[in-house]
Amino acid sequence: MWPFDELRKRAIHRAGKPLRAIAVLAIVMLTAMLSAPCVTETAPGSPVQLDFWSSSNPQEIEFARAVVNAWNASRSDVKVKLQPLPASRSSEEVLLASIAARSTPDIVANIYPGAVSQFVESRGLYPVDSFPDFLSFMEDRLPPGVLEQFRSSDGRYYQVPWKSNPIMLAYNVNMLKAAGVDPSCLATYSGFLDSAERLVRSTRKDRRTDRWMISLNIEPIWWQRFFDFYTLYIAASGGRTLISDNRATFNDSAGVKVMQFLADLFGRGYAPKSTFAGDVFLQGKVATVITGPWAIPYYEAMKPRDFVYDFTHVPVPDDYKGKVVYTYGDPKNIGIFTTSKHPAEAWEFVKFIISAENDARFMDMTSQIPYRRNLENDPRFAVIIKKQPLIARFVEQSHYTRGVDSVGRLIEVFDAIAQEYQYCAVLGGESAREAVDTAAERVSEILKGAY
Repeated sequence: MWPFDELRKRAIHRAGKPLRAIAVLAIVMLTAMLSAPCVTETAPGSPVQLDFWSSSNPQEIEFARAVVNAWNASRSDVKVKLQPLPASRSSEEVLLASIAARSTPDIVANIYPGAVSQFVESRGLYPVDSFPDFLSFMEDRLPPGVLEQFRSSDGRYYQVPWKSNPIMLAYNVNMLKAAGVDPSCLATYSGFLDSAERLVRSTRKDRRTDRWMISLNIEPIWWQRFFDFYTLYIAASGGRTLISDNRATFNDSAGVKVMQFLADLFGRGYAPKSTFAGDVFLQGKVATVITGPWAIPYYEAMKPRDFVYDFTHVPVPDDYKGKVVYTYGDPKNIGIFTTSKHPAEAWEFVKFIISAENDARFMDMTSQIPYRRNLENDPRFAVIIKKQPLIARFVEQSHYTRGVDSVGRLIEVFDAIAQEYQYCAVLGGESAREAVDTAAERVSEILKGAY
């Protein structure tokens, strides 16, 4: 039996720690890495030097290298040096540490919008709306309504919208077929659970006990909740997010249904309560996984020869009334940092990164979805979708996504949810109603500054 009371105490203790403590820890861990400033002085007559950090995702590194090489080949006055983001638990911790150490690069192309308010509070991000052509450039590029999502509470813009990757459900076509499961049955909670029972029962008849319906993260890690509770909540609620009027609002019927669904998956043995080496989806140990379009190039490179997969929207409650299913968009943006001695040149390079040609290159190389007006009707992107037909699922879903609430301490908000997720869904230590009420109460206190 799990020692629930002790786990509960530890969870509450961890959730109560302010994010600044995490940042301090990250600074200590990364001192050697970040002690040398990224900013360099430019000698008279020498080209301007810009330091650019990309995501550490392999396909994004390849894309960033191609963009930097193309820029450097065409510009003698401004040169860009590429470095992938230093490894850590999360890029947010790396950036908080480097902001505190005043060792940020000129540009980072992996900005999580939920952390922007803390970056701004720390005076880390340059206001990009200071550039005279920022608004006109963004209006020409972005679909209607996107830019406003990223306006900070002071009315300024500190991030350049770049990409939105809809989160969907990947499924093993052959594994479901062998169990007699039609993928359309995965659309609702009851259909998903019934399909899970059928799959698990069929594999046990074959004397297999290491097969499950879905793989879900079991650790209380804040950012993992984007890919289970938060994605499912956006879908179940018809597109709502977690916070309204600076208080938590997810302790509603949708939140309880989501938490109960997750608890049912673990409690009935449809999701494993342990971790495994390697990718359990590609190994055929689980039939489904919640993921984004970045999985496509990975699956194509790593899948067994006879492995067939596809994508559909995440399940919703049985009484869901919406005509479409919304999901988390997992946005990542681009930021220019206040340590840059050449912000105007940095802005020119950012515009180059998100030009139509480089957006098409980005989608082709990474299978991820850039924010771009009328993307489906642009022949540059139509060619890519024809070559990679599974991308079409995500392009269609990209019209029905939500980001994160623009509030401070959002990482702590998700940390509070993560603690209750593990205690309720994974460990079975409380009811779904108790879990969402406790998480919502703590989140409201965090937003009020009580923690």
